Amino acid sequence: MALLERHDTGAVAHLRMSAPERLNALSDEMLAALKAQIDALGEDRTIRAVVISGEGKAFCAGHDLKQMQQGRQTEDGGKAYFAALFARCTEVMTGLQRLPQPVIAQVHGIATAAGCQLVASCDLAVAAEGTRFGVNGVNIGLFCSTPMVALTRNIPRKQAFEMLSTGRFVEAEEARQMGLINRVVPGAQLADATAELAETVAGKLGAAVKIGKEAFYAQAQMGIDEAYAHAGQVMVENMLWRDTEEGIAAFLEKRSPDWTQ
Repeated sequence: MALLERHDTGAVAHLRMSAPERLNALSDEMLAALKAQIDALGEDRTIRAVVISGEGKAFCAGHDLKQMQQGRQTEDGGKAYFAALFARCTEVMTGLQRLPQPVIAQVHGIATAAGCQLVASCDLAVAAEGTRFGVNGVNIGLFCSTPMVALTRNIPRKQAFEMLSTGRFVEAEEARQMGLINRVVPGAQLADATAELAETVAGKLGAAVKIGKEAFYAQAQMGIDEAYAHAGQVMVENMLWRDTEEGIAAFLEKRSPDWTQ
């Protein structure tokens, strides 16, 4: 069985982390598999939404601690290995946001440390009731500094710092209220609810969602005046497309649009 399984349903790609015995930890091998799929999806214009899930009793428990301890067995005590590991993890997390397709986390069980970072790095997230989220590295003496980057761009600062500094876990409904996830559903409905959201996104004009996702993350890093100027330019470009003209005409004429993209 592959470490990361992919199957496509129409325009939706489903990526399932398949290392349940390790709680789908982000091992060197798992990060490499995720990076390979991200690279492939970035070039795949038939896919309009991506779902990431985990097999077994957990979504993802973060970095593989046993593997990290093995990385210490070098002359520099693991310094170069750890630097490379966190750089590769960052490449995966930022790669998800750079994909043209919206990425949805389908979360159950636990999402801890870099696993919580993975949820925060996805564009959308649906969680099963009873799911627990934590950036709990501080409990073992390791502050979750890289997960912090994604977390603080999802939830308010004081709530983020409390999670980071205490190692406290939050339940799914609290995570939704904070803004870490979009929806909480019964566990039996998780796959269907996530698929429904993915299919809704995939049903939109792909080029419009792509340009919108790029603009969404770009403007979030800008001051308000620069953000409005950038967003205005994006809307002008979008409005000039043939498919956008067709979409507006179809709406006014109360019919389905005849899109080419």
